[in-house]
Amino acid sequence: MKKSIKSVLVLLIVLLSQVALAQYGAMKRADYYFGQFTYTKAIPEYEKMIEGNFNNEYAHQRLAECHLLLRDYKKAIPHFEKIIYSATVPTDYYFKYAMALHSTGKNKEAETWFKKYKKYNKNDSRVKRFLKDGNLASVVFNSRERYILEPVHFNTSESDFGAYVKDEHIYYASSRRDLVDGDAYGWNDEPWLDIFRVKEDESSAIPVPVSGDVNSKFHESSLIYTTDYKKDTVIYFTRNNFFKNKKVYGENKYLNLKIFRAEKNDEGQWIVNKSLPINHANYSTGHPFVSPDGRRLYYTSDRPGGFGGADIYYSEIHERGRIGKPINAGPIVNTEGDEMFPYINKEGQLFFASDGHIGYGQLDIFSTVLDENNEITDVINLGRPINSESDDFGFFGHADGITGYISSNREGGKGGDDIYKYNFIPELALEGYVTDGINNMPLDNVSIILRDQNSNELVGETITDENGYYRMFINRNRNYMIEAVRETHPKKNVYFNSYSLPLTTKLMRQDIVLDPIMDVKILADLNKIYFDFDKSYIRPDAAAELDKVVKLMTLTYPDMIIQLESHTDPIGSQAYNDRLSQARAKSTYDYLIENGVGIHQIVSYKGFGERMLVNDCTGWEDCTDEQLELNRRTEFPIIQIKNGQKLVAKQ
Repeated sequence: MKKSIKSVLVLLIVLLSQVALAQYGAMKRADYYFGQFTYTKAIPEYEKMIEGNFNNEYAHQRLAECHLLLRDYKKAIPHFEKIIYSATVPTDYYFKYAMALHSTGKNKEAETWFKKYKKYNKNDSRVKRFLKDGNLASVVFNSRERYILEPVHFNTSESDFGAYVKDEHIYYASSRRDLVDGDAYGWNDEPWLDIFRVKEDESSAIPVPVSGDVNSKFHESSLIYTTDYKKDTVIYFTRNNFFKNKKVYGENKYLNLKIFRAEKNDEGQWIVNKSLPINHANYSTGHPFVSPDGRRLYYTSDRPGGFGGADIYYSEIHERGRIGKPINAGPIVNTEGDEMFPYINKEGQLFFASDGHIGYGQLDIFSTVLDENNEITDVINLGRPINSESDDFGFFGHADGITGYISSNREGGKGGDDIYKYNFIPELALEGYVTDGINNMPLDNVSIILRDQNSNELVGETITDENGYYRMFINRNRNYMIEAVRETHPKKNVYFNSYSLPLTTKLMRQDIVLDPIMDVKILADLNKIYFDFDKSYIRPDAAAELDKVVKLMTLTYPDMIIQLESHTDPIGSQAYNDRLSQARAKSTYDYLIENGVGIHQIVSYKGFGERMLVNDCTGWEDCTDEQLELNRRTEFPIIQIKNGQKLVAKQ
């Protein structure tokens, strides 16, 4: 019996040892694949470790990294959740976790982890951008959708990205299995990238590889056309560093990128003849683009001395073709994150992808803002739908400024990365004039509040100028409502829509007419007209107020016809107050007529004494001086404001 128990124990020890060795073997294989950037093979090995409950925290940490590097943030989050509270996790994981949360729309949780990262990394400029006034910053300043996107017909189930157009062809990088020979690239288990071209305006055109020896057994991408100092056409493109058909790793153990140059031979084949002098074996240089004037070469590099992982650089191209030293594009463009895929339009604006500026997800596309000296003063996010919660990059625009291409791995695509054609929607401005419905004069200081009819969401707000003019920008294909508000004119709602407008329409007109309030006191902006106790003469302060009525009736509304009514407080006899109020009405009437108001504009003037009190006062016993004073007033009921339109209206 004892011998049997001992045998069982030995067997258990052997089995446990074999399991431990198996788990150790899984970790060793996983780390090897991870070190070779073969993340698709590393993932199942790390998952075996978790299944065997072997070094779980390490496995979850590596799995979070693998899914991040494969740009699958949803799959990364559960692994972050397993280890993010561990005291041994590096603080940079707080930022990575925050970005993963942000990329999947969990902004409140992302804000928490951005703040935690900030405690340990206060000088990271990304934190200053993402946390504005202590809260997660927003990109709603550019939320108007000004692009229409559609996928191109030549996307595949593999990666396709980096569209560039020359003449009638689109040039782009693809790892499409049907046309790329050779081994799979371990990073994402797809074939190595080659450069293809396809006719732009043929929806059934089939891509073909670029001719010559540009494509190799390794990665090629980001092809552009330019000219050399002899004005001969040449191309630049990005390729992995290799020599004699073998990979060449840098000191950082990465297979770094280089920019190569090729020219056509007599047979029309592109022959690679030069690695650019800005390249280096120990860091990457790639994604070239030459400015429209041919004087600068822009590119991406992670060379030492930059602001972050990869930065945008440029080099001057001298007259004899020499490429100058690398110049960093500066801290307005570059961050501690990655900036890449530069593109320059004909106006000199730089477009690029970044995960260090405030965006909707990971890589977003940005453009620079230039001052009058063409100096970069700021960058702006291109907004939706150009950008999404996923990676958006590889911006290219046609000379017309309306059409072009981007690349993205957003949901709903056909492959890992896909190419999308965009149509830029020119800004649509809404403008108009607000006028008075009686005299057709412009109305200043009218509050114009624009809302979406369907959601009632506030879209914009402005105020009319001295000419009654307003202007704001709106989206196309929307139902809108304007609330026009002025103290002297009742609120008016105006409904309209921006459907069915041609893209060439950049300005929409919506004039507004407001009818005035039938109240002289409001229209003339009158203050209280005072009379001295027991007196009926016009005091200087009362004269200043009556001058406003004169202006209203002679200039603003010359067809206005009113009555005059004067009232007293209840102090004194009724007969006395009748005489006093009549005298005050007569004084007011005489002043208005003497200062320009037509006799026909005042149909009557009458004193009502104490018969029409505005409160319950009966005398000194139950009222304060202020309450009594409220009853000593002059009113101007409007009979007509426009010729031929009789009204029955009182203030």
